[in-house]
Amino acid sequence: MKRRLKRLATPWAAGMAGVVFAVLTATAIVLVRTALPSGADAAEATLEPGQRSAVRTALELIPFAGIAFLWFMGALREQGGEREEKFVSTVFLGSGLIFVATLFGAAAAAWSVLDAGGQGSSFGRDVAYALLTTYAMRMAAVFVLTTSTIGRRLGVLPRPLVAIGYLAGLTLLVVGASVPWSELVFPAWVAVLSLNLLWGRRSDASGPVAST
Repeated sequence: MKRRLKRLATPWAAGMAGVVFAVLTATAIVLVRTALPSGADAAEATLEPGQRSAVRTALELIPFAGIAFLWFMGALREQGGEREEKFVSTVFLGSGLIFVATLFGAAAAAWSVLDAGGQGSSFGRDVAYALLTTYAMRMAAVFVLTTSTIGRRLGVLPRPLVAIGYLAGLTLLVVGASVPWSELVFPAWVAVLSLNLLWGRRSDASGPVAST
């Protein structure tokens, strides 16, 4: 009975943490994208109070999104157990940790935009966008690809979700900063995977409970 409950708790933890991460990250990306101008006029743009408030809110969400992602990643790894392959699991773990580090780095760089006079820092914008759209999303792509590979080899993810994962990972890896808003692909994929885990847990919980 205890083993059964423990097995059901892990997908629930991964699913809930993933949903929290997806919501917080998508919200932060939308706020930053809409508040910070980009392109040729970005260097001379002055942030209005509403824009500054939006950026500040987004930056305050990032730490909680990072914490949720670490829980999500840990719960996913727990599902693999002793069956996981050392090489793929190492890439999985490394890419996830580097993603969180670069996400925090992008948030730290974005703080430079919020100076006292409201004049945005072009350098801060450039660094924040580079860390988020180029480096963080490349690590997110590796995380998506390795997670899909692990799920396929262990048979814990349905084939359509594996295919979606490979497509999302390749999109993040190839597209990068060249397509605006493409970074939303990652939280969208995490949300789909999390909902699948929660639905699978619900299906398992509705079945007969085996005694130990």
